[in-house]
Amino acid sequence: MFATLKRTAKLLRTPTAAERDMAYLNEAGDRYDLEARERNLALGGRNRPFGF
Repeated sequence: MFATLKRTAKLLRTPTAAERDMAYLNEAGDRYDLEARERNLALGGRNRPFGF
């Protein structure tokens, strides 16, 4: 019973901000893209259109 509940809780869990940021950085195609993504995160997030 508890195994089923635990499995269900894992499925419904959302990733933490650190996990989302790491996934975003891991999608970089080359080192220049990685540097741009790191700068973007340092400035406050990746979902800022046009730098605003």
